[in-house]
Amino acid sequence: MFMLKGFQKRWLPWITGGVFVLIALSLAPTLMRHETVVQIRVSHAGTPLPDGFYLYQQLTAQGIRIKSITPSGNALVIHFDSEEQSLAAQKVLRRLLPQGFIVAQHDQADRLSLA
Repeated sequence: MFMLKGFQKRWLPWITGGVFVLIALSLAPTLMRHETVVQIRVSHAGTPLPDGFYLYQQLTAQGIRIKSITPSGNALVIHFDSEEQSLAAQKVLRRLLPQGFIVAQHDQADRLSLA
């Protein structure tokens, strides 16, 4: 019995460290995921924003996966999982929307301010 207690105390820090490493490895893909954001704004005052559901349908029909579309003041903010999806969406949106709309991708600093 005395040997068992010594064994547990000696290995406890290693086991605890191993558990933390396993947790960190399982959370790493989630933390490392790179989300891209595209914002659609109107360039002329008084022009209404396009319907988010319509844009969702059009982008989905083109095989572009969207995480979310949310209104943010006088703009629509679209979140994508990958840079490739974002770039493909920008091409489709520029072709789909009439003149008077600005389609722009945001960098990390802009994304933090939008959240």
